[in-house]
Amino acid sequence: MSGRAVVVLALASFASASALRAVDPLLPLLAESFGTSAGGASAVITAFAVAYGVLQIVNGPLSDRIGKYRMVFWVTAISAVGNLACAFAPTLPLLVAARFATGATVGAIVPLAIAWIGDVVPYERRQPVLARFLIGSMLGIALATTASGWLGELYGWRAIFIALSGLYVVSAALLWFELQTNPVTRQTAKASETIAQAFLRMIGLTRIPWVRVILAVVFIEGVLLYGPLAFAAYHAHRYLGLGIAASGALIAAFAAGGLLYAAVAGRLVPRLGERGLVLAGGLCIGVGYLGLALAPGPDIAVPCLMALGAGLYMLHNTLQLHATQMAPESRGAAVALFALCLFSGQSTGVWLASHVVDAVGTRPVFAVAAVGLPLLALEFRRRLAARRL
Repeated sequence: MSGRAVVVLALASFASASALRAVDPLLPLLAESFGTSAGGASAVITAFAVAYGVLQIVNGPLSDRIGKYRMVFWVTAISAVGNLACAFAPTLPLLVAARFATGATVGAIVPLAIAWIGDVVPYERRQPVLARFLIGSMLGIALATTASGWLGELYGWRAIFIALSGLYVVSAALLWFELQTNPVTRQTAKASETIAQAFLRMIGLTRIPWVRVILAVVFIEGVLLYGPLAFAAYHAHRYLGLGIAASGALIAAFAAGGLLYAAVAGRLVPRLGERGLVLAGGLCIGVGYLGLALAPGPDIAVPCLMALGAGLYMLHNTLQLHATQMAPESRGAAVALFALCLFSGQSTGVWLASHVVDAVGTRPVFAVAAVGLPLLALEFRRRLAARRL
């Protein structure tokens, strides 16, 4: 029964990832529409990521109290309204505000889904299940950037938000059906613990040295990987000569790399082990970003983005696996804390990258990521080895 419930959660994560990356190809259109630069328009990405991260301090403890699957349903339903608000925002500041509000609800979907999987799937089978669950996120990235660029070129930047609203309605309906018919989705609420107590429990996790390692690594990963990634479609449009629709479609190669990893994760994980996956992931990311910085055309950029996607999920899936074990008794709060650090890193990375892109272009931010992420993977691999001694 949990298999069907995971598929529905994967659809909700598809919607979440779609909202997260849908704006990337639209930066040139938003800049033109609101009379600003690409860096200025990227505020809609930063605002979403900030809310996505900060609201985890509420979403995690609340989900441990009322049930993770039920919480995913409610935030998915509310996100449909948030995307409609984005579609009808008349000014850039109002669009930024609407994106912030939407990020506050969308941000709960993937972390709580991962936490729920941690509750119902044994540790030894969890990494392949997480990899399959993340197919929803990868497809969301691929199809959202493609659809966003295509719809933006034909109908303007507002069209994608209307489409996203419909997607959230469908996802919420399926989640509701699972709650009504599937007993595994109906967790017993922790009525004895108040929200304040759950919040304090989450803060208390930061006293554990290994938890601090996981949180620090995922924050730096967010800065170095997702900041530059937000400008990959802009790079394809500005420097590789692609149109808005084609530059959005190009980012599908990133998700294709992640899908490739998901397809072989069941065989790759036992063969390489956690440390091998981390090292291979870091190297793939480094090669991908370096190649993207030097690529003379889209034909070279495609395999570079695929390497990025595969490398990310090798590294990040290992981090997520450890996040599910940081506090099994309060898994919702623990994974929410993990997501807070990830998206705080992402919003910081987008903000920093936006200034560099406006000043000197996209290639320097790709070059920094190409060096920094393999070094981060090496350090995390060393920490994993030390922990097992």
